[in-house]
Amino acid sequence: MARKQGSHADITGPKVRKAALRLFAQHGFAAVSMRQIAGEVGVQAGALYLYTPDKQTLLFDLMRDHMEDLLASWQTPQAPPLDQLEAFCRHHIGYHLDRPELVFIAYMELRNLEPENFAVIEALRRAYEDRLEAILKAGQASGGFDLPDSKLATLAIIAMLTGVNTWYREGGRLARGDVEGIYWDMVRKSVGA
Repeated sequence: MARKQGSHADITGPKVRKAALRLFAQHGFAAVSMRQIAGEVGVQAGALYLYTPDKQTLLFDLMRDHMEDLLASWQTPQAPPLDQLEAFCRHHIGYHLDRPELVFIAYMELRNLEPENFAVIEALRRAYEDRLEAILKAGQASGGFDLPDSKLATLAIIAMLTGVNTWYREGGRLARGDVEGIYWDMVRKSVGA
């Protein structure tokens, strides 16, 4: 299949991903067709298959890359658990506020992944959760955190921090730093520190 004149793999491939991301976030995975994605990119629908085997792979690649980038971006600092937890909270909020469409897809479109793809994404999510839980367990062990269940606390903290994406808007009443500070204070109190 010939490429459209002026089409380049290093340019068109990212455009395909960007268009799919925007359309999946706006309309939902099930409602978006490959033809719609092609229309956004400005190529024939058949040309998309030069960049992805199918729509499922496109969704999976977006989710996997998001989780791998998130994992790569977070390195637990060499610091006491309370400082590690604050760094985690601020990093999580900042990272996710910069990627609202990816966050939306990563949570809302899990149901549309085929079982083997779901298992990969679930393992990446668990790896990220494990990093936070390790901080919480270290805080428990040092006596600095008062938690009845570190796994439940991990899931609650991540849900709370990720929830910022549902309401925060740049230029709104609170600046990012203010939001991070307020959320950090709520997290700190929730772990009994």
